[in-house]
Amino acid sequence: MAAPVYPAWVGRLVSGQWRQGKRPPAVRPTRPLVLANKVANRRELAGEATCLTEMSVMMACWKQNDFNDKACAEEIRTFYDCVARAEKERKEKKDEYTLSLKGNMPSSKVNRLLRRFPNITRYV
Repeated sequence: MAAPVYPAWVGRLVSGQWRQGKRPPAVRPTRPLVLANKVANRRELAGEATCLTEMSVMMACWKQNDFNDKACAEEIRTFYDCVARAEKERKEKKDEYTLSLKGNMPSSKVNRLLRRFPNITRYV
Protein backbone atom coordinates (compact mmCIF):
# COMPACT_ATOMS: atom_id res chain seq x y z
CA MET A 1 0.00 0.00 0.00
CA ALA A 2 1.44 3.37 -1.04
CA ALA A 3 1.91 6.15 1.46
CA PRO A 4 -0.37 9.19 1.05
CA VAL A 5 1.08 12.19 -0.77
CA TYR A 6 0.82 15.45 1.15
CA PRO A 7 1.30 19.01 -0.14
CA ALA A 8 4.73 20.62 0.33
CA TRP A 9 3.55 23.05 3.01
CA VAL A 10 2.51 20.14 5.24
CA GLY A 11 6.05 18.77 5.08
CA ARG A 12 7.54 22.15 6.02
CA LEU A 13 5.09 22.52 8.90
CA VAL A 14 5.84 19.06 10.29
CA SER A 15 9.60 19.38 9.86
CA GLY A 16 9.65 22.55 11.96
CA GLN A 17 11.12 24.73 9.22
CA TRP A 18 8.78 27.59 10.12
CA ARG A 19 9.74 27.38 13.78
CA GLN A 20 13.42 28.02 13.00
CA GLY A 21 13.11 31.70 12.19
CA LYS A 22 11.02 31.36 9.06
CA ARG A 23 7.43 32.33 9.66
CA PRO A 24 4.49 31.29 7.53
CA PRO A 25 3.31 33.91 5.07
CA ALA A 26 0.98 36.49 6.60
CA VAL A 27 -2.57 36.49 5.33
CA ARG A 28 -3.52 40.00 4.32
CA PRO A 29 -7.23 40.57 3.71
CA THR A 30 -8.23 42.61 0.70
CA ARG A 31 -10.98 44.39 2.65
CA PRO A 32 -11.22 45.33 6.33
CA LEU A 33 -12.50 42.54 8.53
CA VAL A 34 -15.68 44.21 9.78
CA LEU A 35 -19.29 43.24 9.36
CA ALA A 36 -21.31 45.12 6.78
CA ASN A 37 -24.34 47.22 7.70
CA LYS A 38 -26.58 45.21 5.37
CA VAL A 39 -27.03 41.66 4.16
CA ALA A 40 -27.90 40.43 0.69
CA ASN A 41 -31.57 40.23 -0.13
CA ARG A 42 -32.49 36.61 -0.44
CA ARG A 43 -35.78 35.28 -1.58
CA GLU A 44 -38.03 33.89 1.09
CA LEU A 45 -38.87 30.25 0.76
CA ALA A 46 -42.13 29.82 -1.06
CA GLY A 47 -44.84 28.48 1.18
CA GLU A 48 -47.11 25.67 0.26
CA ALA A 49 -50.00 26.41 -2.05
CA THR A 50 -53.32 26.74 -0.26
CA CYS A 51 -56.88 26.09 -1.39
CA LEU A 52 -55.91 23.97 -4.38
CA THR A 53 -58.66 21.44 -3.87
CA GLU A 54 -61.32 24.14 -3.53
CA MET A 55 -60.05 25.85 -6.68
CA SER A 56 -60.02 22.62 -8.67
CA VAL A 57 -63.57 21.78 -7.53
CA MET A 58 -64.70 25.27 -8.54
CA MET A 59 -63.08 25.00 -11.98
CA ALA A 60 -64.53 21.53 -12.54
CA CYS A 61 -67.97 22.92 -11.70
CA TRP A 62 -67.46 25.79 -14.14
CA LYS A 63 -66.46 23.35 -16.86
CA GLN A 64 -69.51 21.15 -16.26
CA ASN A 65 -71.89 24.15 -16.23
CA ASP A 66 -70.38 26.12 -19.16
CA PHE A 67 -68.77 28.70 -16.84
CA ASN A 68 -72.05 29.73 -15.25
CA ASP A 69 -71.44 31.42 -11.88
CA LYS A 70 -74.98 30.91 -10.62
CA ALA A 71 -74.77 27.14 -10.90
CA CYS A 72 -71.44 27.06 -9.04
CA ALA A 73 -72.21 29.62 -6.33
CA GLU A 74 -71.56 27.18 -3.48
CA GLU A 75 -68.13 26.15 -4.83
CA ILE A 76 -67.16 29.79 -5.43
CA ARG A 77 -68.16 30.75 -1.89
CA THR A 78 -66.18 27.82 -0.47
CA PHE A 79 -63.12 28.85 -2.46
CA TYR A 80 -63.34 32.49 -1.35
CA ASP A 81 -63.79 31.43 2.28
CA CYS A 82 -60.67 29.27 2.03
CA VAL A 83 -58.68 32.14 0.47
CA ALA A 84 -59.79 34.55 3.21
CA ARG A 85 -58.86 32.04 5.91
CA ALA A 86 -55.43 31.42 4.33
CA GLU A 87 -54.78 35.16 3.99
CA LYS A 88 -55.66 35.71 7.64
CA GLU A 89 -53.28 32.93 8.72
CA ARG A 90 -50.52 34.39 6.52
CA LYS A 91 -50.92 37.85 8.06
CA GLU A 92 -50.86 36.44 11.59
CA LYS A 93 -47.70 34.52 10.79
CA LYS A 94 -46.10 37.62 9.24
CA ASP A 95 -46.90 39.76 12.28
CA GLU A 96 -44.99 37.43 14.57
CA TYR A 97 -41.52 38.84 15.13
CA THR A 98 -40.08 35.63 16.51
CA LEU A 99 -37.43 33.53 14.86
CA SER A 100 -38.39 30.52 12.85
CA LEU A 101 -37.66 27.00 13.99
CA LYS A 102 -34.33 27.06 12.15
CA GLY A 103 -33.36 30.29 13.89
CA ASN A 104 -33.27 32.29 10.66
CA MET A 105 -34.59 35.80 10.29
CA PRO A 106 -35.66 37.23 6.92
CA SER A 107 -33.11 39.49 5.27
CA SER A 108 -35.51 42.45 5.36
CA LYS A 109 -35.72 42.25 9.17
CA VAL A 110 -31.94 41.84 9.47
CA ASN A 111 -31.38 44.93 7.31
CA ARG A 112 -33.88 46.89 9.38
CA LEU A 113 -32.06 45.96 12.59
CA LEU A 114 -28.66 46.76 11.06
CA ARG A 115 -29.90 50.20 9.97
CA ARG A 116 -31.11 50.77 13.51
CA PHE A 117 -27.88 49.50 15.12
CA PRO A 118 -25.02 50.02 12.63
CA ASN A 119 -21.38 49.08 13.20
CA ILE A 120 -19.29 51.63 15.10
CA THR A 121 -16.73 52.90 12.60
CA ARG A 122 -15.06 55.54 14.76
CA TYR A 123 -14.17 55.81 18.39
CA VAL A 124 -15.34 58.69 20.60
